[in-house]
Amino acid sequence: MNRTARLYALVEELRSAAPRPVTVAALATRFEVSARTVQRDLQTLMEAGKPVRSVPGRGGGWSIAPEMTLPPVHLTADEASALTAALAAAGATTPYAGAARSAAQKIMASVTGPGSAAARHLAARIVSLPTRTGSSVRDAVEQALTDGTVLRLSYTDAAGRESRRAVEPAGLLTADGRWYLIAWCRTRRAGRGFRLDRITAAAPTSERAQSHDLAGLLRGSTAADAAQPAALARLTASP
Repeated sequence: MNRTARLYALVEELRSAAPRPVTVAALATRFEVSARTVQRDLQTLMEAGKPVRSVPGRGGGWSIAPEMTLPPVHLTADEASALTAALAAAGATTPYAGAARSAAQKIMASVTGPGSAAARHLAARIVSLPTRTGSSVRDAVEQALTDGTVLRLSYTDAAGRESRRAVEPAGLLTADGRWYLIAWCRTRRAGRGFRLDRITAAAPTSERAQSHDLAGLLRGSTAADAAQPAALARLTASP
């Protein structure tokens, strides 16, 4: 286990034991490192603002405020494998790929037993070809979507024609393994879909974009019947 993964796992180990403190010796045994290494890791967590603290005296050790972290995640072998496969598909042009890797690393760091073994076994058997598009385009698209601002981009269409556009992002469409930015194009004065791997450059602006209905922009296009993925339905369902 590398240090980054161990730091995440330390937080979850303390969280699962809370409110009981855990000794440095127990943590060192759990992660098969020295007590000095554990002390250094705990100090790093404190400096990073994590709510870990030392509990002095007999029966003391280290603890964390349980309300400040997520509960433990228990994955089956199939669930861990699914997460691994999904993470492998998050390439340079996949929206929020960086955040996905970070989140998955936190989850996998807390997984033990069959789930962990299955994920590692599958990870060793997946390869990918590098993409030609850098992460700067993905980052710009993410920022414009999150902030609700106008995005300026350079785009090459299927015929090889290059153009520069100012667009107002409405959402994302995924189809056949590709991602598209759906936006109101100020140049065409209509809704358009821009394949992310054909955006050669992108830069968010500070100008607020108007709000556009995603379904409305897709209406009349080949993606008019696009629907919310079933896996995301529970995230947007009303409580």
